[in-house]
Parts: sequence; C-alpha cells; structure tokens
Amino acid sequence: MCSSLSLCMTQEQCTHRNNVQSSEKPQVYKVGIYGWRKRCLYFFVLLLMILILINLALTIWILKVMNFTIDGMGNLRITEKGLKLEGDSEFLQPLYAKEIQSKPGRPLFLQSSRNVSVNIVNSNNQLLTQLVTGKSHGFKARGKMFEVKSTSGRLLFSADEQEVVVGAERLRVMGAEGAVFSKSVETPHVRAEPFKELRLESPTRSLLMEAPKGIQILAEAGDIQAICRNELRLESKDGEISLDARRIRLMRLPEGKASTSSSSSGTRQTVYEVCVCPNGRLFLSQAGTGSTCQISNNVCL
Repeated sequence: MCSSLSLCMTQEQCTHRNNVQSSEKPQVYKVGIYGWRKRCLYFFVLLLMILILINLALTIWILKVMNFTIDGMGNLRITEKGLKLEGDSEFLQPLYAKEIQSKPGRPLFLQSSRNVSVNIVNSNNQLLTQLVTGKSHGFKARGKMFEVKSTSGRLLFSADEQEVVVGAERLRVMGAEGAVFSKSVETPHVRAEPFKELRLESPTRSLLMEAPKGIQILAEAGDIQAICRNELRLESKDGEISLDARRIRLMRLPEGKASTSSSSSGTRQTVYEVCVCPNGRLFLSQAGTGSTCQISNNVCL
C-alpha cells in the first residue's frame, strides 16, 4: 500500500515538473562588453594609437635631425680605426682616448673657455705627466723629462732634474738684462750679436772661467775691458803670460821717490823706468844714466 502510494506521488511530481518546464521560455545570456565600458575601451584604443603615431613621428624627426645613419650619428662616424668627428665638437666631461688626430692636411684645434689639461697616469691612477695651459695657469708642464726635437729628430732642447741641454746651433737671449745663471754654465762658445757688446758680470760674487785646453778672448773690431774693484790676477802655473802689442800702457803706477841726496835739482824728469819689487809690484822710477830702481825702492816697503 505504501509502495503504491509513493510511486503515484513520484509520477505526479514528474508530470508537474514537465508541465512547468514546458510552460517557461528559454533564457539567453549575452557574453561581452556593452554600454559605456565598450565606449571607454574604444576611446583608450584610439588614444593609444594616437600616442603610437606621435612617438613614431617624433622618432623619425629625431633620426632626421640627429642624422642617424648606419655609420654613426651626425658628425660622429664609426670606422674600423675608431671614432671620426667632422666639424666642431664640444665635450662636457673628460675625454679618454688613445690617439687624437686631425684629417690629413687639416689643422687640429683645441679650444676651451678656461684651460686645457692633458694628464697621463699609470695603472695605479698616479699622475706621471701633466700639461696645463689656460688663462690662469699660463703654460705649465710637469714630468720627469721635457724634450723638444726638430722634424729630422735632432734634439733642440731637453730638461730634467740633473741638467738642461740646448742642442740648437745658437742660443739667443733677447732680454735687455741678458741672461742670469745662479750656477755654472758649460758652453764651447759665448758670442754677442754683430755690433753688440758682450759683457760677463757677477755683481756680488766671483766670475770664474775654466777650460782644460785654454780660454780665448777675441775682439776683432773692438776693445776688451776687464774691470774689478779689488784685484785682477793673471796667473799661469806652468807657462807664461805674453803681452803682444805695439804699445803697452801701464796706467796709474806709483812713482818711487828718490832720496834727497841722490835727487837732482835739474829740470823735471819726463822719462821713467819700470821697476819690480821682490813681491812683484811694479812702480816707476826716474830714469838716469844707470838704473835708479834701488834708489827709489821705498814703494816696496
């Protein structure tokens, strides 16, 4: 009884469900973006396309203005040997290069509003050589040695801590005061310009000239003067001193006075003889029939 009742209820429910489903219309669900969301999406896509076109136009304009090519950019060209710059170039930061050269037959100009510095350092970044030129520093070079050579490779000037060498055939000093040397000078020839005087002077110290094979002082068309305040010595250790001239004048030699008994009362004597003291001092004595040096040797006392 119970089983038949439950079967009937189940059939009735199934029949009722079928009737309800048949009476309802099928529902359709739409998939996508509609309404204001769709309009916003189209607007953003259009805006993105406009930005892409603007960026593309700007990129093409920059490439055109900067003159970008396969070989380089603008005046800068990339070659097998390095970089090549054409025209004027401005560097805002230090430039590091192995070699800088101009085009064949063209000059190379380095210009700066302040100064130009060239530094050479070692692997430890220690300064070895420096060249600075500018408005405040003038021209300054720093290094262990400084050399100037001609186009043929001949040494013209060299300077280091030990010596300064001038390799030119002639060194000309154009200053009005000449050249001042605090220490010794070694040279094979000292000569003044034509029609100019040559003057060797030491205002507060001594002047010494040395040569192992001799010193020659020659004035072919003028005079030679040696002036000193105290003593002038001409000394030859192994040889002799020769005075070779048509006339030899010994100025301001002292005159020896003869004793009263031996002096003559005649006219004034104008002829003298040159006498030598044992210490080498020269003096004048009035000439007589014989030598009067013994009579007038009071100068030697």
